[in-house]
Amino acid sequence: MSTQDQPADINFFKGHPSFRLLPGKQIAEAAKELLTPDIRDFDDDTRNRHPLTYGSDEGALWVRETICHFNNDEAFRLSPGDRARSKPEHLNLNSGASYGVLSILLETTLAHTGYTRQAFVITPTYFLINDCFIDAGFANKTTAIDELGDGKVDLDSLEKKLEELEKQHEGQDDSKDLELINNPWKSTHKKVYRYVLYCIPTFANPSGQTYTLETRRRLIEIARKYDMLILADDVYDMLDYEQNVDKSPQPIKRFVHLDRETNEDPNSFGNTISNATFSKLIAPGLRFGYHESITQKLVFQLSQGGANTSGGTPSQLNSMIVGTMLKNGSAYNVLATLRAAYKQRAIALRQAVITYLPKGTQMEPVKGGYFGWVTLPLGYDAKEIGQRLKSKYGVVLADGSNFEVVGDTRNWGQRSVRISISFLETQDIEKGIELWGQVCKEFAAEKSLY
Repeated sequence: MSTQDQPADINFFKGHPSFRLLPGKQIAEAAKELLTPDIRDFDDDTRNRHPLTYGSDEGALWVRETICHFNNDEAFRLSPGDRARSKPEHLNLNSGASYGVLSILLETTLAHTGYTRQAFVITPTYFLINDCFIDAGFANKTTAIDELGDGKVDLDSLEKKLEELEKQHEGQDDSKDLELINNPWKSTHKKVYRYVLYCIPTFANPSGQTYTLETRRRLIEIARKYDMLILADDVYDMLDYEQNVDKSPQPIKRFVHLDRETNEDPNSFGNTISNATFSKLIAPGLRFGYHESITQKLVFQLSQGGANTSGGTPSQLNSMIVGTMLKNGSAYNVLATLRAAYKQRAIALRQAVITYLPKGTQMEPVKGGYFGWVTLPLGYDAKEIGQRLKSKYGVVLADGSNFEVVGDTRNWGQRSVRISISFLETQDIEKGIELWGQVCKEFAAEKSLY
């Protein structure tokens, strides 16, 4: 049993919606609307197909069109002539962000032979992403890159490491390695990148940081220079609490938008992939998301993976349920409900931290997403305090040790803690932080920190 699932009176580890926020009625109504007719006008269309049969490899065309309308016109509000606009052929539907990451790594990198030389992961990072990289062969080939705050990332260190790796492999011919992953019966050949970088660029898990446009553009320039794929988990950017919660939020442009609008080659695979999901916007149990690349080249490659072509798109039914919710408007209502609830919790968390935790505790306001990143003052041991808090009061914290990059750690567990606002109601957030503050006082008295 993982730490986030352990029984607790108050669990700040859980990163999913409160059960009362799960839109069972809306999903049931969308499923009924989709499945009640004996015939739909797309049932025999090979690009779409019946919702209960095997789907097309890329996923239903009408669902991809609906997602593009949602992103282009309702969310990012891109003008008709903006080159950043998404098209259906830029999307590959999949079974959610976690499977999306692994399929990207398996289909675009080749770590086992050394062809893909290194993975970079922004730290602190999502606590389960390490396993995906290890599964893809990147054990001992992963480097942590630090967030610097204010929407910045340590890109100087990244480029220095890339230059070192390039010198180490200068003159090396490993092109034959690609024969291992290309089917000789197929005319197309896979694009495999020399490097890959993983990040959560908007309302990051766990830090809550959002990278500036300047940071994003410079990172794309570095990726193009070194044949690196930026794997962006675009899972929280619609959960914005500073904008009006009664209207669709307008997120900052994604990496894939910026890459597309500045790339002049219509046949390019690009250097970015957006790994997006509806788990955070509707419900995680749907297990439905999508990849987006700057042209159809890279997402088509992802759609042609062996498991995908065997059964077609992995979430045929659920993708159409989500598509129906986007069309009938219920998805917008669900998103508004989530944002309103999370905004109140974010405010309550901020106030509780100020009220109950030691003077000098650092936490930026939660402007979006699921998480607040709290750093206790010098002298406090966040991990030990968390253990005492769980033992004495049944309150579970996610100390910073959970958000390290395997093999390149930063000792985040010494003073930092990730607090989730998605699962707990406001009163539980306030009570949990109050109890945490009480344990901090007891710890400070023992260690003479006053």
